[in-house]
Amino acid sequence: MKILTFMGRTPSEALKKAKLEIGDEGMLIETKEIRKKALGKEALYEIVIGIDEESLPDSYKKTTKPLSKQQPVKQQSQEILFDISNAAQQIAKISNVTDPLEQYMTPTQHRESPSIKVTEPLELKEIKTEINKLTDKVKIIQNMFWNEKSPDIQTQIPSEFSEIYRLASQSGMNKDHLDALMQITLEHMPFKMRENSATVKRYFQTILRKMVPIRRESTLEVGSKKVIMLVGPTGVGKTTSIAKLAARYSFLMQKKYKVGLVVLDTYRIGAVEQLMQYARMMKLGIETVVDPPEFTSALESLKYCDYILIDTMGSSPYDKGKIEKIYECLESNGTGYEVDVVLVMPSSIKYEDLKVTYDNFSTLGVDTLMFTKLDETKGFGNIFSLAYETKKPISYFSVGQEVPEDLVCASSDFLIDCLLSGFNRSKV
Repeated sequence: MKILTFMGRTPSEALKKAKLEIGDEGMLIETKEIRKKALGKEALYEIVIGIDEESLPDSYKKTTKPLSKQQPVKQQSQEILFDISNAAQQIAKISNVTDPLEQYMTPTQHRESPSIKVTEPLELKEIKTEINKLTDKVKIIQNMFWNEKSPDIQTQIPSEFSEIYRLASQSGMNKDHLDALMQITLEHMPFKMRENSATVKRYFQTILRKMVPIRRESTLEVGSKKVIMLVGPTGVGKTTSIAKLAARYSFLMQKKYKVGLVVLDTYRIGAVEQLMQYARMMKLGIETVVDPPEFTSALESLKYCDYILIDTMGSSPYDKGKIEKIYECLESNGTGYEVDVVLVMPSSIKYEDLKVTYDNFSTLGVDTLMFTKLDETKGFGNIFSLAYETKKPISYFSVGQEVPEDLVCASSDFLIDCLLSGFNRSKV
């Protein structure tokens, strides 16, 4: 038996096509809806017909390759894409032909010298437009072969959205957040902007940027003081981040502020030595705290400083004992200085782990988020999802080990560019 499929805007239209091509000998096996009717798009139905090969009309019989020479569907798809790409390249070569007739020319600006006017054939302009459309169609076809499942939302996603859904999904973004964002995009995006995937991507970027909470760095008012405590798991780079912040506030801002350091991480002698070395190099005051009652006196000793940066002991998110000790220090603060708690986390772990870390450290009253190791990962959707879920603003990104160069003030533009296009050190 031969299995054939026919498509139409209605099941009856598909059935008429089947009867015209193979007559009445076929047997209807299945009818299914391929695409729902939507604004600007017709519905599409598919019927599956079974028919004996002997009953097929001569006009419909097609030669098929022997089974040994048949290729997998994926390989055939790649060859189809290759043929389309070749066709686009051949059109591009043809488009290099210029027309000497001046009346068919339209003036354009020279690339290197915008003030110089050059002429371009009208036919060439039309060919370039068609090439751009063809290139966009090729991109859409390529993204239709991705392996991810479609989002579980009621509105069907147009093919033009497949690229941004794939990129966002592969970035590590939480699926529920992604589906919600796709729903918002589909509901609010003007229909005319859906004509090509580049426009869709720009619109999606705009929506993402608006949804990332950011705390911008501000200058201190005269006579004010800022106390910043970095907390987080072991091995995330808190001590190096403290050194970067200290160098930034001391030397890189418009005003050179006085900076002092407080170390609570007396469990790790290496961390204390490392921070003391940075303090000596930058000529900063430094105090160590062993027990919570010493916390207030340490802050009082550095009251001449504009910025006081506090390095805490690294702790597993599940080690509630160490987190409790940090909390006791905060509770024992008798200076009246407000402590800004910054939760430092690596960008290289999945969203679920980031969320568990946040939940366990949230008892300390987290004010902002800081993410490290951006140069060690390719996915940034996890960062977006955590900020989107917790509504906690991001203050800084650490993009390497160099002090103080590899510290970036957080911006939504930077994060979303990393999410959809990957980390690019030249944009830091």
